[in-house]
Amino acid sequence: MKKACCIIVACIMAVLLIPLGGCAAPAAQKKEVAAGQSYAAEQSYAERLQKCKEQIEAITDFKPQIVIVLGTGLGDFAKSLDVKQTISYKDIDGWPMSTAPEHAGNLVFAEYRGLKIAVMQGRLHGYEGYSEQEVVLPLRVLHMLGADTAILSNATGSLNLDFHVGEFVCVEDQISSFIPSPLIGQNNDELGSRFVGMTDAFDKNMHDTVLKLGEQNNIPVHSGVYIQVTGPQFETPAEIKMYRSLGADTIAMSMADEVLAARHMGMKVCAINCISNMAAGMEEEGFSEGSVEENMKGVVPNFQKLVNGLLDSLVGA
Repeated sequence: MKKACCIIVACIMAVLLIPLGGCAAPAAQKKEVAAGQSYAAEQSYAERLQKCKEQIEAITDFKPQIVIVLGTGLGDFAKSLDVKQTISYKDIDGWPMSTAPEHAGNLVFAEYRGLKIAVMQGRLHGYEGYSEQEVVLPLRVLHMLGADTAILSNATGSLNLDFHVGEFVCVEDQISSFIPSPLIGQNNDELGSRFVGMTDAFDKNMHDTVLKLGEQNNIPVHSGVYIQVTGPQFETPAEIKMYRSLGADTIAMSMADEVLAARHMGMKVCAINCISNMAAGMEEEGFSEGSVEENMKGVVPNFQKLVNGLLDSLVGA
C-alpha cells in the first residue's frame, strides 16, 4: 500500500513539474533573444556609420583632416574658409537632422592653407530626442573619412564671476557625469578601446595656442572646466550653485559627449566655449534663448581670429 502511494505521489509531482520546466526554457530562450537583439542593434549602428561614410564618398572624394563643430550662432565661420562643397544633412540617409535654432544642418568641406576641413554647421543634442550614439554619429563618420583632430565650439553660460559675456574659455577639463556616455553599449573595436582614459582629454598644445592667440589679439580667453547637462530647460540657481561647487566654470547642453567620442577614437581635441550669458542666479537680470542668440552675434569675428590662428599653427604640423 505504501509503495503504491509513493508511486502515485511521484506521478503527481512529475505532472506538476512539467509546466515548471516548460516555463524555465522559454525564460532562458528569451534572455538569449534579448541579448541577440541588443547585439543586432549595435551591429546596425556600425552598418549605419559605414553607409553614411559610403554615401559621402559617393558625393565627394574630399578627405578631411580636421573637424570643426560650430555651436549656436557660429555657423557663419565657414565663410572664412575656401569652401569646396556643401552637403545638407538631409541628403545623407541615416545622418540625424539638427533641429536646434541657429543650427543650419550642413556639412561643409573646405580648405584653409592646405588643410582639409569638415565643418559641421549645426550639431545634435540629446534634448532633441537623439540617443548619445546618434549625437556623436557625425563625428564618428568624419573620423572614418580621415579626420584625426576635432575643434569643438559652443555657446555657454558662465559660472565664474571672472568670465563675462563675449569672452572665451578654452576648455582644460570637463565634467560629463550628468549625461549618458556615448560609449555605453557593445564596444566597436575598430573605433577605439573599451575603456578610455580621460586624464589628457584636451590637447595641451592647441589649448595653449588658443590662450596665446587671445593675448596677441587682445581677446579675453580664459582656461576653465566645462560641464554638460541634458537640457533643454535652463538650470535653476540652486543647480548652478551645485555645479559651481564641483569646480565648473562654464555650462551648456552639448560638446562633452563629443569629446568622449573623439577621445575614444584617438582624435586630438580642442574645445572653445563662447560665453553667451551668465548662468542662472549669477546676476540680477535673467536671460532667455533670445538673449543667448543675440549675444552670440558679437563673438563671431573674435572666434574667427582664434580658430583661424589655431589652424595656422596646425599647418605643416
